[in-house]
Amino acid sequence: MAFFTYIVTNKPRGTLYCGQTDDINRRAWEHRNRVIKGFTHQYNCDMLVWFETFETRENATERERQIKNWKHDWKIELIEEANPDWRDLADTLL
Repeated sequence: MAFFTYIVTNKPRGTLYCGQTDDINRRAWEHRNRVIKGFTHQYNCDMLVWFETFETRENATERERQIKNWKHDWKIELIEEANPDWRDLADTLL
């Protein structure tokens, strides 16, 4: 089983949300369809723009906490290194 830390947004360089999951396909679908009420629903964060894979939930959670403490600009840099066009990566997963 794999675990993931991910970032979703509402638009390029917009509002960012960082989370972790053990099912990136399901979680991307939930964000796209606004299934879960909360921050991402309120701010329309439905584009998966970055993710990393981990072997343990603990590592994914640790990375999530690390990124959540970063400045917005640092998160933008992380995304743009891997996804400079801000493509919705869920399109490559689903």
